[in-house]
Formats: sequence, C-alpha cells, structure tokens
Amino acid sequence: MCGIVGYVGSQQAGPVLLEGLTRLEHRGYDSAGLALVGSSGIRVAKRAGRVRDLADALPKRFSGRTGIGHTRWATHGPANDVNAHPHADTDGRVAVVHNGIIDNAAVLRQRLSDDGVVLASDTDTEVLAHLVARSAAETLEAKVADALAAVEGTYGLAVLHADFPDRLVVARNGSPLLVGVGEREMYVASDLAAIVRHTTTVAHLDDGEIATVTAGGFTTYRLDLTRTARDATTLDVDPAARSEERR
Repeated sequence: MCGIVGYVGSQQAGPVLLEGLTRLEHRGYDSAGLALVGSSGIRVAKRAGRVRDLADALPKRFSGRTGIGHTRWATHGPANDVNAHPHADTDGRVAVVHNGIIDNAAVLRQRLSDDGVVLASDTDTEVLAHLVARSAAETLEAKVADALAAVEGTYGLAVLHADFPDRLVVARNGSPLLVGVGEREMYVASDLAAIVRHTTTVAHLDDGEIATVTAGGFTTYRLDLTRTARDATTLDVDPAARSEERR
C-alpha cells in the first residue's frame, strides 16, 4: 500500500521524510521518492526499489525545509523510476504525492495531451500536478481546489509548489490523511507510524477536506474553500512506539 509523509519547519526535511518512509515500509511498496523546495525551486529524487536505495541515490546538496515523500505500490504503470512518486508538472514548479485512484485519469490525460502537455509517466497521479500548475488561482489552496474539481476518484494527497515554499496543501477523499503538530514544525502522513517519533498530536482530515500546513500551524477548508473547524488532539499512544527501531 502507498504511503505519504510531509514536513515543513526549521529542520532539513530530507532526513525526516526518509525516516517516515522507512517507518511505512511494513505496508509494502515498490518505489519511493522525495520532493523538496529550496532556494533553487523544487528538486525531486525517486527510485524503484527500497527506501535505502533512494537514500543512497540522493544527489549532493539535496536540501530544503519543506518537502513530501512517498512509497508507491504500482497501480498505473510498472514499477520504475519514472512512475515513482512524487510527480511534477512540465516546468517542475509543482510536485504531488498521491494515494488512491483517479477514476477519470484517462479522460484527464487525453485532455492535457490535446492541450499540448507531454506526460512523462503512465500514472493517474501525474495529471494532478499538471492541473494544479495550470490553475490561474492566486493561492495554492485555490489551485488545489481547482484541480480537484476536475477529479473523480479517491485521494489522499500532498502538494508542493515552488511559488509557495513555506507550505504544503493536502487533501483527502477516501484515503486517510492526517496533520501532525510539532513545535514550530508540522507533519503530514497517511499513517501515524510515519511521524509518531516526532508527535502524537494530530488532526485527521475528513473526506472532502483540504488543509494548508505551514511551520506555524494548519488551516482546514472544504473543497469550496469555506473554513472548517478542525482541531488537533493528542493520541494516547504507547511510548514504546516512539522509540522503536526503524523497520
């Protein structure tokens, strides 16, 4: 099963994300990847195989304090480096990780192709990156909402945009996603196991809900961008889970 982890804060995101992906390895996967946003924009690294293979292949100076990571179990296209998440738009300004299945992906892929977009992968997820990038909305929340208005299917997703390097926007519909609250740093995950060493104070998104996540906190919305009242709660988790060895 696929796994998502995200981070925004003062630490280098790469090691935090790799640790989170390692903690999700028990769910099964065939590829893994990271996207970080820094002073030079978004950089993506992904690799078919294990998380350790990804870690060994990361380029030098792969840095950034906001990022997303993913472990994928192939549904659209074979397990290879190109089909691994994250997926980016043509200009590399947007990166997306996604759990779930976009039921109308074939229609959306054809529509994008007809508009001159060259799709790099076989996946349904890649269309999300292009749809977000093509939105004329002014905020990242609105760009994501625009993209999701065209989508039919299930998703737990996290979006990174070079023009908004201080934040992640995440959304849920039929695939679990939670936001973790730290001290001036925030986390995103599809499973608490990915972030339990850092925090057990979390907010679980409902279906049809979007969240903007910055180092200072999070704000939740419906798909029409009206605000929702989503509070974080501290879970009663066995302390041993916070210090267990990485799988």
